[in-house]
Amino acid sequence: MPDEKSLEDAQEMSTAEMTVYEAAAALNVKEQPATAAEVAGMTGLPEDTVRRCLDRLAEGGRLLPKGGAYVLGDHDWGLEY
Repeated sequence: MPDEKSLEDAQEMSTAEMTVYEAAAALNVKEQPATAAEVAGMTGLPEDTVRRCLDRLAEGGRLLPKGGAYVLGDHDWGLEY
């Protein structure tokens, strides 16, 4: 589990990671786990890039693997979409 400080600094995320995270969050608001294929379709990023970003976001605790998809990890803010 990442420490709390690592979750605080969104500036440590690359542009691709931020884009993937926002797409995953949008799907999660609809109570849908985010798959690489869905996120790639939403963002226009190549699926292998999306997979790498999803894995890095999961390593950092921002996303949690759930089956073949991802859901949001711990956060202290609300989502409005």
